Amino acid sequence: MSIQQPGRNIINDAIIKDISESIHGLNFGTVMITVHNSKIVQIEISKKSRFDDIWMVQEGEGI
Repeated sequence: MSIQQPGRNIINDAIIKDISESIHGLNFGTVMITVHNSKIVQIEISKKSRFDDIWMVQEGEGI
């Protein structure tokens, strides 16, 4: 499946697949799509790891 405008292809299947894989590979983070001259030219992935549960101090245990 590709999205088309008259006379040109905006997004092809390879780009859709790459964006989809980027999103499915993240639990927390950002997928940024860069567009230049109406074309997707870059996909950046910023992955975050969360450690909230590990650092919780239970009452009476101290730091």
